[in-house]
Amino acid sequence: MNQSNHGCTLAERESNRERATEAALHEAREHNVQFVRLWFTDVLGFLKSFAITAQNLEDALENGRGFDGSSIQGFARIDESDMIAMPDPTTFTIVPWRGEKAPVARMFCNIQHPDGRPYEFDPRYVLKRNLQRAEEMGFIYYVGPELEYFYFRRADGVPETLDEGGYFDLTPLDVASDLRRDTVMVLQQMGIKVDYSHHEVAPSQHEIDLDYTDALTMADNAMTYRLVVKEVALHYDAHATFMPKPLASENGSGMHVHQSLFRGEQNAFYDREDEHGLSETGKQFLAGLLTHAREITLVTNQWVNSYKRLVPGYEAPVYVSWALRNRSDLVRVPGYSPGEQNATRLEYRAPDPAANPYLAFAVMLAAGLEGIEKGYELRDPVEENCYAMGPERRAELGIDTLPGDLNEAITVAEGSEVVRKALGDELFQKLLENKRIEWDHYRCQVTSWELEQYLAVL
Repeated sequence: MNQSNHGCTLAERESNRERATEAALHEAREHNVQFVRLWFTDVLGFLKSFAITAQNLEDALENGRGFDGSSIQGFARIDESDMIAMPDPTTFTIVPWRGEKAPVARMFCNIQHPDGRPYEFDPRYVLKRNLQRAEEMGFIYYVGPELEYFYFRRADGVPETLDEGGYFDLTPLDVASDLRRDTVMVLQQMGIKVDYSHHEVAPSQHEIDLDYTDALTMADNAMTYRLVVKEVALHYDAHATFMPKPLASENGSGMHVHQSLFRGEQNAFYDREDEHGLSETGKQFLAGLLTHAREITLVTNQWVNSYKRLVPGYEAPVYVSWALRNRSDLVRVPGYSPGEQNATRLEYRAPDPAANPYLAFAVMLAAGLEGIEKGYELRDPVEENCYAMGPERRAELGIDTLPGDLNEAITVAEGSEVVRKALGDELFQKLLENKRIEWDHYRCQVTSWELEQYLAVL
């Protein structure tokens, strides 16, 4: 993750809009694009879309397109409301898997009220608002996520894996190897740079790491990535899932997020005088992440199933601590090499790949900026194995734990001013409402485990 001129500020993106509009129209004509899909994301991180014909592209770029805004509310929908999807021309890309006979492109949209005001429930707007806060402090926020996922032979019934490989294993040439290769090729065709890909720890678990860029571009890329992985899998009659914990006895899937702040070309996290190469700004950002980790977990780990992954023994972080090398901690500071100062970064290891990336990046940034603004003190790193410690030792070191289930995460987040400010009052309340609905549905279920444990003996 060696930063250079990747990504751009919000101001640069807006100043490039006219040029990007001309480029999008030219590319649509050049490739004889027939349809353009307008993409946006709902509160829960599900990709939404509707199509326009290429003949209407120029007008849509100028005036947007109306749609029913209740579709962005998640499970907790309100009455129908008219909204405008305003395409971002910088995101115009040909969709490779739709073929060459009738080429299709896509653009991400900013959602607006009919009078032009940003829509409060638009996750992309929420992230942009937090990025604006960072830019007003002189920072650009870069991220590089590692999204893990599983391949299965079908989507229903008992999950059947495609391989029995392990971490970094070179498995025999099989369908899983072809799937990952083709996925990387499609991503690159769409202009999304891939750092590397490999087999993960669990059978049929894989990871493709996206090359770092600014957080808004990366959130768009992450949404595209998840769709591409699934689309390619379908071509092989397989099913890809970003479910955090599909197999009870195996490691779950995480989305470790490498992140840093830059001032222009300078990495604000780097200090060559520090023994670990970490600046005061970097330490304060890290302290902010740790201080507010429990509060932001509802956003970075938003599903009931997310908390089946966050348990001891499966390499997922449970305890709120940081370290330089220890991979059991919540935050890791990867070592840097001389001449690679721009690679100084923090790796936040709690998020899972089923999170809404716009909101996850927003709350992590908000927590870190809170640490900078208020001058949080960073406690010492923990290089011991937190899982092996007793509760007394963890208490002695001041090591807290992440929420144990979705209900606890809701309760903790509900009292967080940092999360409320990051998401905005409207989306904050809507997310809580959605998550309460999910928890209520879950706690009413009688699982097969309960039947096996209790039916015969109680």
